[in-house]
Amino acid sequence: MFMYRMLLLFFALLLPGRPAVAQSATPGQTPDPLGKVTLSGYLRDAANGEALVGASVFVKSLAVGSTANEYGFYSLTLPRGTYVITYTYLGYEGQETTLTLTTSQTRSVRLALRGVQTGEVVVTGQRPDQNVQSTEMSVSRLDLKTVKLMPALLGEVDVIRSIQLLPGVSTVGEGASGFNVRGGGVDQNLILLDEAPIYNASHLFGLFSTFNPDAVKDIKLVKGGIPAQYGGRLSSLLDVRMKEGNSQRLGVSGGVGLIMSRLAVEAPIVKDKGSFIVAGRRSYGDLFLKLIPEQKDNQAYFYDLSAKANYTLGDKDRLYLSGYLGRDVFAFGKAFKNTLGNRTGTVRWNHVVSSRLFANVTGVVSKYDYGLGVPEGNQAFDWTSNIVNYSLKADFNYYRTPQSTLNFGTGAIYYTFVPGRVTPGNAGSIFRPLALDEQQAVEYHAYLDNEQTFSPRLSAQYGLRISLFDYLGSGTVYDYEGPDGRQKTPVNPRQFGAGKVIKRYPNLEPRASLRYSLTETSSLKASYNRMVQYIHLVSNTTASSPLDVWTPSTNNTKPEHADQLAVGYFRNFRDNAYEASVEVFGKRMDNQVDYINGANTLLNQQLEAELLYGRGRAYGVEFYGKKNEGAFTGWVSYTLSRSERQINGINNDAWYVNKYDKTHYLSVVGMYQLNPRWTFSSTFSYSTGIATTFPDSRYSYQGLIVPNVNGDVRNNYRVPTYHRLDLAATREGKTDPSRRWHSSWTFSLYNAYARRNAYSIYFRQNEANPLKTEAVRLSVFGSVLPSASYNFNF
Repeated sequence: MFMYRMLLLFFALLLPGRPAVAQSATPGQTPDPLGKVTLSGYLRDAANGEALVGASVFVKSLAVGSTANEYGFYSLTLPRGTYVITYTYLGYEGQETTLTLTTSQTRSVRLALRGVQTGEVVVTGQRPDQNVQSTEMSVSRLDLKTVKLMPALLGEVDVIRSIQLLPGVSTVGEGASGFNVRGGGVDQNLILLDEAPIYNASHLFGLFSTFNPDAVKDIKLVKGGIPAQYGGRLSSLLDVRMKEGNSQRLGVSGGVGLIMSRLAVEAPIVKDKGSFIVAGRRSYGDLFLKLIPEQKDNQAYFYDLSAKANYTLGDKDRLYLSGYLGRDVFAFGKAFKNTLGNRTGTVRWNHVVSSRLFANVTGVVSKYDYGLGVPEGNQAFDWTSNIVNYSLKADFNYYRTPQSTLNFGTGAIYYTFVPGRVTPGNAGSIFRPLALDEQQAVEYHAYLDNEQTFSPRLSAQYGLRISLFDYLGSGTVYDYEGPDGRQKTPVNPRQFGAGKVIKRYPNLEPRASLRYSLTETSSLKASYNRMVQYIHLVSNTTASSPLDVWTPSTNNTKPEHADQLAVGYFRNFRDNAYEASVEVFGKRMDNQVDYINGANTLLNQQLEAELLYGRGRAYGVEFYGKKNEGAFTGWVSYTLSRSERQINGINNDAWYVNKYDKTHYLSVVGMYQLNPRWTFSSTFSYSTGIATTFPDSRYSYQGLIVPNVNGDVRNNYRVPTYHRLDLAATREGKTDPSRRWHSSWTFSLYNAYARRNAYSIYFRQNEANPLKTEAVRLSVFGSVLPSASYNFNF
């Protein structure tokens, strides 16, 4: 019934577009009887054919314009007449052309990169006043050229580490997977790679991200004002788009570093019609281990492969195929082995229904799995777990007028969860087969979103997302009884057959953003989001680990809800060379998941007996200042915030700071281009230490001193303040117009002044005096880490 209603809604949304579809004319056809015609097409890079996401089309005489969508498509409806059309994209040579529009026309434009002036670096890829004039707020875009100039761990450029330098974004420490946005958990970020969800976006336990910079085109982080098209997480959207491949000529790029090497190849399939890119990376720590006799049987490496192809089927149709495969492998001889990885596949079909209506149909499969075990002996076993989702969706952009763009669509996601499965490694193993019940669920959605310009000063984007989640059989379902704060007792078991709906959760998710221009260079913005999250990451450790378990909302575990309100002031200076903003946000959350003290989250058939649920809140202010042009560029961001939970059964039922809370977070990024061949950069990070629970007493048990926490307290202390300075220098090779080969060297110092930042604090008996308990600081990196990497392309 719900899907039937959603289909009715879907077709109802199409109805407003039908008259425009019938009346829009292609060259040579009859003009629109209302005196309006539509100019549409694609904006692409002249050198390689890549879509220019966010490029601008503007008609100065009418003060109207449009921007290209994620695939470079634009549409602009105008009265019949003669106009000067301007096409622009920051960092590219603009084009102006005079057109006499009597009928609708298709005009695709290729923009060429602007020649970089000596001593000048541009650190953004969007229009110069985008931060002031657009309705978007709490949105950050990173240009890969900028990311590649910044200091990196062991010389390897990393997308996730780069976004942690933006306001409102933090991490619980080095070696921690994922990132935290405005006080939320790592599972509350929707991470998409070409529209496929990534469930663990890290390699080597958080030291590197899954995204190969050679394959990435665009990085967009949305912390508030999230459009109705996206849902399923509470805190943020990280939208990563892969390159499409060079449609003009063969291109090869890569690099060799201290711990990994990478290579990317792109080329046309048919020039100007189709192209592909294949990019791979592999670390080689395991190769060095083989040189050490006592370590030769150990393994520690990762690899990933990114690929994408596209082909133009006709004037109105384009097909995209993309995929990702990545894996980490760790082994300690024959004693232990651990593997984990992501796999995704995306198929997309773009169709220009008319000059005003653009359609994108997407099919996605995504899988995250991990395994661990002991290969041999009487303790041999294999433990596996995974989450898989299959999704199909259709999204539409309808350019009603230059002042109004409708975005609408519908889709569904089918989930399967394998929380854990253990099998004996051999016939003599002491382990017996054990498998937790598999779980299934389906999530449906439909949305309608309108971008509306009411006047030159006032614009808005508002919409509604309808979502529904079905928790499905087969399996045995329990209710749980007992006091809060203690393990509960399963009661009332019930059996459900395959595909039967055990529990259904419908939700409405309104969204709205508003922009009011105070002057040509300043504006006020406000946004409201209601987000719903139906799947949860079960982890009772401070930092996310590969062994964390994804689980759906059930009859006991309800969907998480968040309402976020943000208000901001945005201002540009000196012809957009400088920009500044301040944003205040507040977020209220329901059905937050936590755990009883001493909870067992691994291979627990009655896991929900150990879970607790309650409220959350986060609030703060973010300051951001950025210099976009000149020899010296960079930004400063500072976040003052608070993130808390209140859950009955924890901390005497009182509010407590959660494990992601950081009161102060400061980042400073600077880049200086000395000359065309040398660029220097540095980053500095400072933050409050993470909240943790420390013992406040001890007792003796059979001669052992045991640390103890008196009372029901949670996160009563903090580890020491975190701060770190990184430095880097990039030396470009000589430029020879007669050769396509270009190379560069990057040298960096990570943790330049050797700060021993605490990843965690643990307690133990002093070896010299067993009656004395001592606190021990565990640091992932306690010294300077120098590195060098060689990069090339042709």
